[in-house]
Amino acid sequence: MTASRTGRRRGGIAGRIGRAAAITLVAGTVGGAAVLAGEVVLARNRRYAEPELGLALRSVVGRTGAAPLRLVLLGDSAALGVGVNRLRDTVGGQLAWLLSEGAGIGGGTMAAQGQRLVHLSSVGVSGSRATDLATQVARALLGERPDVAVILIGANDVTALRRTGETASYLGAAVRRLRNAGVEVVVGTCPDLGAVRALAPPLRQIAGLLGRRTAKAQARAVLEAGGVAVDLGAETGPVFRADAGTLCHDGYHPSADGYRVWAHALLPAVAEAAAVTRQH
Repeated sequence: MTASRTGRRRGGIAGRIGRAAAITLVAGTVGGAAVLAGEVVLARNRRYAEPELGLALRSVVGRTGAAPLRLVLLGDSAALGVGVNRLRDTVGGQLAWLLSEGAGIGGGTMAAQGQRLVHLSSVGVSGSRATDLATQVARALLGERPDVAVILIGANDVTALRRTGETASYLGAAVRRLRNAGVEVVVGTCPDLGAVRALAPPLRQIAGLLGRRTAKAQARAVLEAGGVAVDLGAETGPVFRADAGTLCHDGYHPSADGYRVWAHALLPAVAEAAAVTRQH
């Protein structure tokens, strides 16, 4: 969902899901189709958050002295933190700070390993789909090899009505390339789109159903490619559904609180991956 592509993709989000919904779930009723058409119009005319150009794509977090951890984020708007205006509030920023403080598996601390300097970068592009990951992987592997890669992808594949098997295959290929390069990989699968308030029911429920199907296919592909999958929908969806404050003003992208929930869900897997890299 890029600044240049945001308007086009945002305008098409509701339309694409609406077309699929009309065909697959409520095509048999004229009334249902009319309701969906109205929801499409409302969602299309909403104002959505844009990427903050001031957010640094590269940052150093933590104390110097220890061997640095190179953490890179790939994916869509979630990898950039669309919806917030401080690096600290993005998923990458929060993960970097938690890791630099020694936060680790199960909410404990990596006391034996101590605090750590984290070199944080992002090659994510808002609006990206799984087909865009190949270019991002190439960028991530330029220069010094990252230790841990976190991939956040899936929402745009759902709204574009991409086949789940196809999108999962592209994701698996990206994970495999990173693993072959010696990078530990953690993937946050498609979040719970049923919690997105920018879409009204029943459009929201349909998006949630398609998102869950995509997440399951993603998880299988990631595991087969040697990565670790974190089911963001299952682990954080109930929080997003219960608390509107986890979304920013547009009702679509996470707020600082929402990204914090995602970061803590990802932390155990990312911390474990970081510990593996420290042993090498």
